[in-house]
Amino acid sequence: MLAFNFIQKPFGTKSITHQDITETAIFQTTAEVCKAQALQDGRVFLLPSVLTVESLTKACSSPASAKGFKQTIRTICNSNARVDVKHSTHAEYNFDNESFLKGRDLITEGVKTVKAAAQKENYETARDRLGEVLHTLQDLYSHSNWIELGNQSPYSNLIRPESIIDNIAGKCSHRGINKDVRSSSHGFLHDAAATVAIAATRELLEEIWGFLGDSNFLRLMGFSQSSVLCFAIDTTGSMRDEITEVWRVTSEITDMMRDTASEYILVPFNDPDFGPLIRTTDPDEFKLQINALQTLGGGDRPELCLSGLWLALTGSPPQTMIFVFTDADAKDKELKSTVLALIESTKSVVNFMLTNSLATRRRRTKDSNQGQSQHYSTRISNPLNQIYEDLALASGGQAIEVTKATLPQAINIIVDASKSAVVTVFQTVRNAGKAESFSFIVDDSLKNITIYMTGSSLAFNITSPSGDSQSNEELNGKLGLVEHVGNFYRVTILDQVGLWNINISSLQAYTIKVLGQSDIDFLYNFVELSEGAYSGYSVLSGRPPANRNVTMLLTIMGGDTVTPTEVALVEASGSQVIIGTLEKVAVENFLVTMNSVPAGEFIVRVIGERNSSGLLNSRFQRQSVTQHRASSVIITAQTYEVWEPGKTLSIPFTVVNNGSDVLLNINARNDHGFATVFPRAMSIESGSSGHSTVNLTAPSDTFSGTQVTLTIEAETSSKSDFNYAVLKLTVLSLNTDLTSPVCEIVGVNANCAGDCSLSTWELSAKLTDGNGTGIMSVILLQGLGTLSTTTIIGEGGVNVTLAFYNASCCCEVMELVTVDRAGNVGICSRSITSAVTTTPNTSISTTSSVTTKITMTSSSNAKSSSAEHPFYAAITFWCTP
Repeated sequence: MLAFNFIQKPFGTKSITHQDITETAIFQTTAEVCKAQALQDGRVFLLPSVLTVESLTKACSSPASAKGFKQTIRTICNSNARVDVKHSTHAEYNFDNESFLKGRDLITEGVKTVKAAAQKENYETARDRLGEVLHTLQDLYSHSNWIELGNQSPYSNLIRPESIIDNIAGKCSHRGINKDVRSSSHGFLHDAAATVAIAATRELLEEIWGFLGDSNFLRLMGFSQSSVLCFAIDTTGSMRDEITEVWRVTSEITDMMRDTASEYILVPFNDPDFGPLIRTTDPDEFKLQINALQTLGGGDRPELCLSGLWLALTGSPPQTMIFVFTDADAKDKELKSTVLALIESTKSVVNFMLTNSLATRRRRTKDSNQGQSQHYSTRISNPLNQIYEDLALASGGQAIEVTKATLPQAINIIVDASKSAVVTVFQTVRNAGKAESFSFIVDDSLKNITIYMTGSSLAFNITSPSGDSQSNEELNGKLGLVEHVGNFYRVTILDQVGLWNINISSLQAYTIKVLGQSDIDFLYNFVELSEGAYSGYSVLSGRPPANRNVTMLLTIMGGDTVTPTEVALVEASGSQVIIGTLEKVAVENFLVTMNSVPAGEFIVRVIGERNSSGLLNSRFQRQSVTQHRASSVIITAQTYEVWEPGKTLSIPFTVVNNGSDVLLNINARNDHGFATVFPRAMSIESGSSGHSTVNLTAPSDTFSGTQVTLTIEAETSSKSDFNYAVLKLTVLSLNTDLTSPVCEIVGVNANCAGDCSLSTWELSAKLTDGNGTGIMSVILLQGLGTLSTTTIIGEGGVNVTLAFYNASCCCEVMELVTVDRAGNVGICSRSITSAVTTTPNTSISTTSSVTTKITMTSSSNAKSSSAEHPFYAAITFWCTP
């Protein structure tokens, strides 16, 4: 691949962890991909002197992807760490006890799942599985005597399903010869093992890069995943009057976001149907899909709104902003707990645009600047919308009640929320109105600060750090612009650093939310720590436990000048604050321990300092969007099995009951409607646990690579408490094609004497897949030349792909990637030295007069000869200045 001299932050004296190995390999491989893409696009790529999330995304011309990239690294590292917690006694997951064949099978099957999920754009599943695979791969070099045998490069056959696994090492163990840390029995080889593990991790990532190509690999790494626009739209007959306006509004929003949104998702719903989910990266195609929606049905008022939202949540990336348009209450209220579980687990935000509010009276507001009065209708909340309000609050979104006429005035929230680098500074909810005061900190990194409030009859006054104030009666005052439609207020304020205050007076329930744009933010997960020989952590798949210590893994964004000083759990609708204990565990990563959690819903608040030019120790404040709640019921479930179409997958799960109710109601739902068998109830004494199984059957015609989201729920008989486990499963067809396509270079012609910019060289190759599944794609992974292909019928009726490449002599090396329909990939490369002339030939071997190099390898770029493993061609290139 590209000849980079990577400069990493030194590890110092601490031992090198799985996270260090994984992060280093991801940084290096991603930098290579960005370099290749930049060269293809004719852009300059400057490798940062130190690779960090912020420096690399900036170098990749995608600074807005920093949060998505960091979240991806977190996801991969979290699933990597989970293996030591969940599978510490399973030899094959850790390459213990000479379990090479089983370990290799875990890796190759896992890579197959990663490829299938990523190809279907199910990137979260792909990332999660990738972390598990990398753990097993990395452990070979610590738990076997591969390093003791003198090897300084990876054992590349581990990622090739068609290759033979030799008896490469006599011992492998967590204990006797392990090199996990420098203090281990063979810790003197710890650094050598980590270095080879990094190289092996890069090999596997390059295999996936070869399969996906530049753009999709970067999407897998979280680039441009923070700007997904998702609409769920009611298409029943009752929406006929509003649908035209919804079409116009959504099309207008799409046009506004076409330069910032990377993906567009549409989910229609009505009664008795919902879906399908439509996904595209083309804004014009998205508009066509919206305009093609037709209203139908809807004889009774309620619609399948939660079903549509359920599909949107399972089909969208985590932390997606989802907008639901409807004029009716939900017919499928039984899905509320499932939707709530998905909101909490994905941390997605749901905003409801509701056109069924109730008008009551007219009010008059005075514009303080123009001295004019404006009249508008005040609307009270429709009680049928309570379920929407509950879900919006849980997600950190808004339930906005408008009319067809005022709908356009409310779309600014969609545009605001879809901007890049949006952070939450403050939010709260009050279920019973009263006079109250709230404060929040504005730091010097915040821009475009906006306050959102919902409430039927709000009176408020905002005070800036300088002491200026503005009330809701002043639409255009000293501090900013107040916009009001229905139950929704939008206040755009000045970017003034310091402590702001909002005084509220209301007899009704209301919400407040403050957003801005900033590079300072945080990521977090509630985790379960494990003690003993295999200490580590695993991310909780459900709610955190009640009545005991709770631990969070916190990652700070904004660079090494940003430091958290206080992390707290804050009651969402009250005043209780529980401050945690901070422990720094890595650069930008902290473990936060709380001795308890609030009794009701709560959010996470981070306060910290930033050393910035001119403002030493400038304070900042950030809050999580999603509301969380602890539970006395703990449910865990996990499966790693390959699931084939037509087969039944058995998923064991465990329920621990730390509450008082003995009877627990059990539910299991999947988003594809596959046949599901599970116990409807479990009787578990307080302090005890119960075990059971969910059996899920995939129809025989299920497409390979289909992602299925399974939610398993346990609720107390009094309905006062519930918890859940969310699993992402992938259906894969049995793969009998384990051999990569074959590349045969049949001709090279070059006359590169003199000025390389004035001459060219060309290559022709023959690509076949033998009796395999057939070639699916041929792409120029790297190279500034021109590639063309054509398919002919060869001997024995086998399809043959002919590839022709032409490039400037300044570009001396090329890499061509061929992928077959089973996902097998490989690489052959050709480099040519300037000032040589070659003539067409039909042999793969070179002659003594030709100064060229042919390397036939898998896409992992192993250095072995292709005579034993003829993989397809990959074309790496360097262009001399």
